[in-house]
Amino acid sequence: MSANLTQADEHLRSVDHVLRRLIDNGGSIDPDTDRRASRPDPYEALARAIVGQQLSTKAARSIWERLVEILGGSFPQASEFLTTDSETIRSAGLSRSKVAFLVDLAERIDDGRLDLAGLADLSDEDIVAELTEIKGVGPWTAEMFLMFHLGRPDVLSTGDLGIRRATQIEYGLDDLPGPTDLERIAEPWRPHRTLACLYLWRSLDNAPA
Repeated sequence: MSANLTQADEHLRSVDHVLRRLIDNGGSIDPDTDRRASRPDPYEALARAIVGQQLSTKAARSIWERLVEILGGSFPQASEFLTTDSETIRSAGLSRSKVAFLVDLAERIDDGRLDLAGLADLSDEDIVAELTEIKGVGPWTAEMFLMFHLGRPDVLSTGDLGIRRATQIEYGLDDLPGPTDLERIAEPWRPHRTLACLYLWRSLDNAPA
């Protein structure tokens, strides 16, 4: 067992025998694995989450890297992105719908409808409500933004397939758990549900890209 357990680790170990086993067997999440708040640019964080929708970690990372390469080696600001030909963007391996979602995101930032700088002052629930106004952005994408851009500590992504699969495997469930099942299982994890999700993803080696 790692000697570098945080207070959050200790809480999760004390309230859930499955997480205790995952933490004890795999050690505490280290800085290289703990990617909370690892995407400092909010626009890029949202764009990456859109690209990663319904894809495996490996596929999402590959397409994102190809997109950035096509766009000149870094992800451009919204105004510059809007001047890029949509077929060029698609050539990274993106569907027409995802290109449309990325364009809608860029337009909202460019015209001021979406104030990215102001999001950090809002509650988790209000941020989800604000972000799901964007075309193609549902709760999962908003939750990834909360975790990997804002580093919010108590986010549970009940629709994430990786978390559902890991929960089914580690808790010995017959079927993939639904949102209500996950909420019930995760209730004792509060206020550290984000960290618990990281341990579940790690058990599959499947943290979102």
